[in-house]
Amino acid sequence: MGLLAGTIFDRPPHCDRCGVPESDCRCPPAIAKTHFLAPDRQTARLSTEKRKKGKLVTVIKGLSATDNDFPALLTILKNHCGAGGTIDGDEIEIQGDQTAKLIKILGQIGYKVR
Repeated sequence: MGLLAGTIFDRPPHCDRCGVPESDCRCPPAIAKTHFLAPDRQTARLSTEKRKKGKLVTVIKGLSATDNDFPALLTILKNHCGAGGTIDGDEIEIQGDQTAKLIKILGQIGYKVR
């Protein structure tokens, strides 16, 4: 007799949609959204904002969070700038005054920049 015998952890995992064991499930796989708006059809607006204690943050606005892969774009921008950053709603924030670097990399990706 196993340690988890008779508990909920002893049972095989079940499908969330139909409730049968996953080995017997015939549900189609969930489709992730892979269709995003092309970069050349979007305009990124860059601005620099001053935060607490005089820290500067470069903010990218004008891009839709649903039409872009924000986590992947944020990773590319952070690596190119060598700085930290975050996603805040429909905005991407990069630490520091990175305007020149961001104009260059966003242009290479294909975005229109203002």
